[in-house]
Amino acid sequence: MSLAVTDTSFEEEVLKSDVPVLVDFWAEWCGPCKMVAPIVDEIGQEYAGRVKVAKIDVDSNSKIATQYSIMSIPSLLFFKDGKVVDQVVGVIPKKAFVERLNKILG
Repeated sequence: MSLAVTDTSFEEEVLKSDVPVLVDFWAEWCGPCKMVAPIVDEIGQEYAGRVKVAKIDVDSNSKIATQYSIMSIPSLLFFKDGKVVDQVVGVIPKKAFVERLNKILG
């Protein structure tokens, strides 16, 4: 399950999170975003309690997208202790997400 995050709630939900956060920058009109969404949702369920999954609609939350230099979507940023520790642009297989998350979780 993923959490809808906004420019306003980003700091509290992502930067101050006590668990790593996978943030999916997406838009309604983006075809590849729709392809990666089910994978992101599955990860949210499988890693519940260990990783937080958040989604940011770049059309209505451009401040955060600009702050993190999001030029292409989907862009997925992995945050740990308030800092970006990994990033994926575009659609990748679920296995690649899992490998990256497991590395972050140690």
